[in-house]
Amino acid sequence: MTANPFKPTAGKVPPILIGRQSVIDDFTEGLDNGAGAPGRLMLVSGRRGYGKTVMLTELARAAQARGWSVVSETASYGMCDRLVEALAPSGTKVQSANISPSVGIAGIASTSLGSVSLSSPELGARTLRTAINERLKKEKKGKGIMFAIDEAQAASMADMTALATAFQHAIADQDMTDAPDAEKRGVALVFAALPSIVDDLLDNKVLTFLRRGQRQYLAEVRTPDVRNAYVETVRKAGKRISDDVALEAALAAGGHPYLVQLVGYYMWRAADARESVAIEKRDVQQGTADALLAFYEAVCAPLYYGLRSPQRLFIEAMALDEGRPTRMADVIERTERTQSWASKYRASLIRERVIEAAGYGLVRFATPHLGDYIREKVLWHD
Repeated sequence: MTANPFKPTAGKVPPILIGRQSVIDDFTEGLDNGAGAPGRLMLVSGRRGYGKTVMLTELARAAQARGWSVVSETASYGMCDRLVEALAPSGTKVQSANISPSVGIAGIASTSLGSVSLSSPELGARTLRTAINERLKKEKKGKGIMFAIDEAQAASMADMTALATAFQHAIADQDMTDAPDAEKRGVALVFAALPSIVDDLLDNKVLTFLRRGQRQYLAEVRTPDVRNAYVETVRKAGKRISDDVALEAALAAGGHPYLVQLVGYYMWRAADARESVAIEKRDVQQGTADALLAFYEAVCAPLYYGLRSPQRLFIEAMALDEGRPTRMADVIERTERTQSWASKYRASLIRERVIEAAGYGLVRFATPHLGDYIREKVLWHD
């Protein structure tokens, strides 16, 4: 029995990064093309389960393969303190920090990155900008530091502003050196976040330079690409699957990257249970059923319960249409709310990529099986 090649664990790099190669290529070209290349500043966004963490891991691996240092962080309170500690020499610990930008009046930014007290006396007070520059001195010529920041929506705007401003200054500091362009050390910054936070970042007056970065939105994967990936991955791992059966599995996955991995994992497991080297239709059917249960718990439940009560009421009304687009007039009638209420929460749900427009006066779910989950586990659950 050969090992299951599908890896649906959150953040685990799968054997098939289906439809994402262009993102990797843009980033690696940015590293190779030198300072100022747009791929060195990237904002990766997408709905939950669409592979943002996987993409960050893959980009970090690509940077390391090119001789760059990588500093990875999951955003939360005190993120910049931890970044300074990660940049400091081994054994140096942050004792106290005050990294907080300030914004002046009339749209003129006056940013103060504060200072960090480190346990090593000779290092003294150090700003994040200084920490980056000191670390860059230790990097090889032509290489640099990549910052990979996951779940950026959980960071405070102060931390994000501090990091972005330090990043911008570090680029300028390197530009002012006498080293030839090919030998200048660089910095790369990749954020991964839910789509709504990307809009907030780009609207921040201090962070306007982020608009020059590349925006990569991880959308659904095309069904033919999923089918071909299933066939190729299964074959390489020692089993076989026909094009027709692979297409059925691809349709069941609905283009959702995490569900693609789940369906693949469970259909492989179903074939293993039969001690079969061929994945058949019955394996896809069993695998899809098992995959949906896991998908409900990992994606649909956190998404549903993470919404505000009015948003949940809105999508509960949508779920009654069982897979068909929902008329806004029906949402108003079913929720017994006003048109302005429905318009307000329609806009908020579209902004958070929970739903999407489906024609004049129509909306539909943007995440596959979310309506199924609401019907089965919320509305009709005993």
